[in-house]
Amino acid sequence: MTPMFDLSGHVAVITGGNSGIGLGFARGLAKAGADVCILGRNTERNDAAAAQLGGHGGRVLALRCDVGDEQQVVEAIGRTAAELGRIDSCFVNAGVAQGAASFAETSLADFRRVTSINLEGSFVTLREAAKVMIAQGDGGSLVATASLAARQGVPRGQAYGASKAGLIAIMNSIAVELAKYRIRANSVLPGWIETPMTDGLFARERFSEVVQARIPARRWGQPDDFEAVAAYLASPASAYHTGDTLTIDGGYSLF
Repeated sequence: MTPMFDLSGHVAVITGGNSGIGLGFARGLAKAGADVCILGRNTERNDAAAAQLGGHGGRVLALRCDVGDEQQVVEAIGRTAAELGRIDSCFVNAGVAQGAASFAETSLADFRRVTSINLEGSFVTLREAAKVMIAQGDGGSLVATASLAARQGVPRGQAYGASKAGLIAIMNSIAVELAKYRIRANSVLPGWIETPMTDGLFARERFSEVVQARIPARRWGQPDDFEAVAAYLASPASAYHTGDTLTIDGGYSLF
């Protein structure tokens, strides 16, 4: 690891960090020398992820946390700062998919089920992490996982798309407001990535044939593809990089 991306002494927190893209982020940070805290609702997945991340030599904290519950988030961020000493970066990645109901049949309760996690949960997590960073007084990095659904129309995906578009807007606003504290805020926009959330879709042969043919890289993205971007966004190398949306989609959005 070159000094530019050395995260020794750095503390990162990742929501939804026990699988998929979140675990990819966490691996990249741990490999670069960071101490990491992963927040997730599934205790077994948390423990398995923590065991994997611990192999890279840094401290690992795994906390059960439902980001849809404000008090759980407040307590988890507070515990992270207390046990690991500080928070230098926060990756808000926890999210849920939308159900299969058509737009006309989607209830307000179903809409809010998605936005309460993807948008409101991210807002609370970012707010609490920012409080810690402001108090520390030496800057930090906030990163949000968005989606192509924020920019492209997805049938039966109004709640999901709205939550991710709103998240990008939140990050852009944070980038402007918190720059005076040397806190930067960026979004990562993944394309079609093999994760537990996409398993059902990718198992459909016709879907796979049509969609993968549109990806110039000719493969599905993998959580490993997000390791390096996490290390970059957390490191001093990205000190002048804020208010941006980094698209990691193998070129899919070019068509």
